Amino acid sequence: MISMKYFGEKLKSLGFDFFSGVPCSFLKPMINYAINNNQFVMAANEGDAVAITAGAYLGGRKSVYLCQNSGLTNAVSPLTSLNYTFEIPVLGFVSLRGEPGVIDEPQHELMGTITDKMLDVMHVKNAILSNDFNEAIEQLEYANKVIESGSSFFFIVRKDTFESMKLTGQSSVSYQPTNIIKSTSEQGEYKRLEVLEVLQNQADEDTVLLATTGVTGRELFELGDYSNQFYMVGSMGCISSVGLGLAMARPDKKVIVIDGDGSLLMRMGSLTTNAYYSPKNLYHLLLDNGLHESTGGQKTVSSKVDFMKIADGSNYEKVDELKTLEDLKSSLVSWNEDKKLTFGYFKTQKGIKENLGRPTVTPVQVKERFMKYINA
Repeated sequence: MISMKYFGEKLKSLGFDFFSGVPCSFLKPMINYAINNNQFVMAANEGDAVAITAGAYLGGRKSVYLCQNSGLTNAVSPLTSLNYTFEIPVLGFVSLRGEPGVIDEPQHELMGTITDKMLDVMHVKNAILSNDFNEAIEQLEYANKVIESGSSFFFIVRKDTFESMKLTGQSSVSYQPTNIIKSTSEQGEYKRLEVLEVLQNQADEDTVLLATTGVTGRELFELGDYSNQFYMVGSMGCISSVGLGLAMARPDKKVIVIDGDGSLLMRMGSLTTNAYYSPKNLYHLLLDNGLHESTGGQKTVSSKVDFMKIADGSNYEKVDELKTLEDLKSSLVSWNEDKKLTFGYFKTQKGIKENLGRPTVTPVQVKERFMKYINA
């Protein structure tokens, strides 16, 4: 068995100091190690955790992703359309529940036989982690070389690979009532493009804009293509988790996440994680037009959803109702002057910019210049 204390020290010496994932009993020692060292972000689901580590990487942190092998099914979207597409590497540890010949629960039977095959299909280099400490260290050093070359590497972890690690204590976050600011303005009729223009004009050199996948990123690009802008492609629902990881990795930057109703509905559990860790430098703006406009204008279910109440129930520090562009400007000014995790809700009208094109920069180019900008 491997000593988690010394294995953790090796991870630290290689620069890995940011962990996110979802618990598994096989990985308990590693999770406890990360929690004990105040380096673990507990995600609502495995896909969110991948996006959180991706955001931390954009901020210059080397990240570790932890999950049960059943969770790979939840993480397929960001691993294939975020990490692979943008060439954002992550070091992963996935448990081998359901290993053939080992008694386990029936729900793990299939995953126990296809875990390595799933990783192979996703073009994620992988290996079974040795339970011999010296061999495991050699494997880790090789994995680090793969990570530094820009590719992800996952270790498959068998039962009882790690020695136990006691959880020495977890800090708890106390409940504080959300500050809900209701707009006194009449509801205006604005298209997404008008809101995006305000965001660009309000952003200073310490502000970065993260746009959700689809039309939002495309319109932001057409308004003006800047190095402080990140255009998500694929990984629908993951943009605020990317923002969380980035905001936690770089508290010196102001992170504005531009989300959509269809996107947020897909991974609404991310709100609870954002609110729990509550980085003050994160502004989460939801543009709700009630449509999947990027795919032809099909209605979402948002007409029956009160997003402000959900953000309140998740315990965001502040929730702003935005009915006009002036409301948005005032909210951003307030956030700049007194930073606290803020959820801004803006009901927008349908409508896409005419002759809308697509970014002429590749996802990898977007990532590289964004990281150069934020880490300058």
